[in-house]
Amino acid sequence: MKQLSAHSLSLRTRTGMVVLLLLAIGLCISSFTIKKTAADFLEQLGISKTSADEKITNSLLGGYLDQYGLRNAKNIATGNRAAVTRDLLAYTKQYISSAAFQKAYSQLRESNKPKPSSIQSPEEMRSGLIEQYKKSITETDANMKKADASMKHIFEPILVTLKQQLKDAQDPNNAMLNNYKKNYTAMLTSIEASNQQMLAEWEMKYPANQLSFIKTRLQQFLDETGNIDFTAQLIEKNGKKYFANPAYEHKGNRWKLAFRAGREVIEPARTMVKSWLEEIK
Repeated sequence: MKQLSAHSLSLRTRTGMVVLLLLAIGLCISSFTIKKTAADFLEQLGISKTSADEKITNSLLGGYLDQYGLRNAKNIATGNRAAVTRDLLAYTKQYISSAAFQKAYSQLRESNKPKPSSIQSPEEMRSGLIEQYKKSITETDANMKKADASMKHIFEPILVTLKQQLKDAQDPNNAMLNNYKKNYTAMLTSIEASNQQMLAEWEMKYPANQLSFIKTRLQQFLDETGNIDFTAQLIEKNGKKYFANPAYEHKGNRWKLAFRAGREVIEPARTMVKSWLEEIK
């Protein structure tokens, strides 16, 4: 646990990290009656309902820890951790089914929808080139007429080239345009296949049902907390705490986050997540 101070492993910080972990992953339970009002447990966290909703949305949809403003999280007493966690889980599940979260997810989904690629038809290609050369000829001719006599010779060869390019574009035997026409159908088929592939990948990553999207986040939690060594020893060096096992220093942030949360929170949470995943199926 690189550069982790002894103080950061204190019970208070572990409590705060538990809350942040649950906000980030969005753990939910399938059957739990909220005995307290949302205002009661949110007050313990030191945030408003609006702020809680924003944090859950940011964490679930953005995939990052939105910890700003959780001023009271680290001060939750040990005996209250489980209760606050259960309230948070129940609240998260309730919020996920709300119109506000569904709207936020729909906006995220649409903003990531791939834009289909397209190509010009042979006719559009030819007419576009002709229009482009005609416009360039008109503009170059106008500039030449306004230029000083000493500068006119600069425009003359440009005009000659543009007029030849226009003539070539209008030629029905133009090799480049005819080759484009010959390969147009194959290019169109390839682009359509690519568009369909991108659309399929988008639908897989952002399914229409927000619960299917949340399912991925829940599975991610199970994958990242399946091999936590809660018995790992820590050693102190120069006032900092490190894992005695050097391999653990290279573990990801979420592995370390789960380690700090502790077995008493992570294992019950994993059970809850597995149950909720079955419910989503």
